[in-house]
Amino acid sequence: MPEYKAPLRDMRFLINNVFDFHGHYAALGATDASPDMVNAILEEGAKFCENVLASLNRSGDEEGCHFDNGVVTTPKGFKDAFAQYVEGGWHGLAADPAYGGQGLPQSLGLVLSEMIGSSNTSWGMYPGLTHGAMSAIHAHGTEEQKATFLSKLTAGEWTGTMCLTEAHCGTDLGLIKTRAVPQADGSYAVSGSKIFISAGEHDLSANIIHLVLAKLPDAPAGTKGISLFIVPKFHADSGERNAVHCGSIEHKMGIKASATCVLNFEGAKGFLIGEANKGLNCMFTMMNHARLGTGMQGLCNGETSFQGAVRYANDRLQMRSLTGAKAPDKAADPIIVHADVRRMLLTMKAFNEGNRALTYFTAQLIDTAHLSSDAAARQEADDLLAFLTPICKAFMTDTGLEVTNHGMQVFGGHGYIREWGMEQLARDARIAPIYEGTNGIQALDLLGRKVLGSQGKLLRGFTKIVHKFCGANAEHAQLKAQVAQLNQLNQEWGELTSSVGMAAMKNPDEVGAAAVDYLMYSGYIILAYLWLRMAIAAQAQDDAEFAQAKLATCDFYFKRLLPRTGMHRAAVEAGSDCLMSLPANGFAL
Repeated sequence: MPEYKAPLRDMRFLINNVFDFHGHYAALGATDASPDMVNAILEEGAKFCENVLASLNRSGDEEGCHFDNGVVTTPKGFKDAFAQYVEGGWHGLAADPAYGGQGLPQSLGLVLSEMIGSSNTSWGMYPGLTHGAMSAIHAHGTEEQKATFLSKLTAGEWTGTMCLTEAHCGTDLGLIKTRAVPQADGSYAVSGSKIFISAGEHDLSANIIHLVLAKLPDAPAGTKGISLFIVPKFHADSGERNAVHCGSIEHKMGIKASATCVLNFEGAKGFLIGEANKGLNCMFTMMNHARLGTGMQGLCNGETSFQGAVRYANDRLQMRSLTGAKAPDKAADPIIVHADVRRMLLTMKAFNEGNRALTYFTAQLIDTAHLSSDAAARQEADDLLAFLTPICKAFMTDTGLEVTNHGMQVFGGHGYIREWGMEQLARDARIAPIYEGTNGIQALDLLGRKVLGSQGKLLRGFTKIVHKFCGANAEHAQLKAQVAQLNQLNQEWGELTSSVGMAAMKNPDEVGAAAVDYLMYSGYIILAYLWLRMAIAAQAQDDAEFAQAKLATCDFYFKRLLPRTGMHRAAVEAGSDCLMSLPANGFAL
């Protein structure tokens, strides 16, 4: 497994020079998030992730989780690592102080989550799901529910899950069969089976709090009849076992150390959270948290893959440079001199650093949405988050998978061998475009609900930011051409959206046909904006080598990756006819 080192130089560059986290925190009144505090989180978080979690990544993959008659045991070292994580206070970093948290901004929690996911994606699933459950209970629970569950969850004594889908319904949650029957004491008897439940059963915590989608006896059909229930593994008052049991764990391609469970609810005692038949609205609080976290998994696996590929490319000797020997004292040149290897490494670097910038940009919006005293600023941040969330999830996971594939390719045949660890990163990354809503579903959400559903309002919220940036930097001495290129694409973005909207009025299939390419097109433009912000900030750096690397990578992105927008635009404009004209029996073998 490649040795993971937290990219603190790049993290600090984004925090200090590109996004001015300290000014951002001061404006929000987050005085506890001082520069010293931020630096301590980076330094100590890096040590924990590098020294504790990274050392368990390969062994966890090799061992996997164990299932024995409903009992799930995590791989060797996972439980001890979780205890260290909790003891270090990391679990409650950004949680509400009213329930024992430190109350730091969510953006700092996401910075820590990046290091955790990069060092050990499987292990990071356990606290990650818990944070999502905490956010849903905090947003929609009663005061009694918050008092009962949040303190234990914040302390890491208990962990959480979300239980959505079932074997027959996949993403179509309106088809769920799990039922919740009202009881005389105000609770509900929850019965049904849920699948693909990450961290649904394990040995890391004393209790597991499940958030379960179910339907009441008189519920309307479809998604309008879904309610949300808190169903603990052990009753909070008596400590007795509830009627929920793990039926099996999945045998997966990757993230093998993350227990993916079938959970059977057999009249388990549950408690309604939020309003009846409004459960999907409540669950979206948790799902959106999870979607941003899943998007980061593309960055996380990509970062570790890149680090391994760079080290290997500098060490591996093979052939001579086409322009003459670069290491004449050696039998061959290191492969990093070869143009195609550099193409792969620069693609990896450009996506990783661009996706990190997108993560931090989004993280600041989360802070504003939660902490700002300005209602208009909160609404603007919420709108931008609604627009960016499906892009973060889908674009970052698709490009993260591309990055891990390049990482394997740099190693050649050795990349296909388990002992190097590169193939594990590709396997772990492969699930991210699938779960928390497939990337096709994210694309439909973006184009159908967020963009066309808002009559373009959410898109304009972002294109105005880009328009102002381009206007302010139109005459930039070194980057004038790239600014003009971004400005042109920003205008084209709105025109393409209008054309899709017009076509969809005549044929709704045009939305489904265009959605994935539209999302990827959007993602490339967003990263172009962020790369220019990084390039401008890099020019003011004293570290000439770091600045040169940023500028060179920005140049590569604009010349080699941003032109992919043309391909995606052409696919969007091709319409739905070429997809829908073939009858179903035409696919028969």
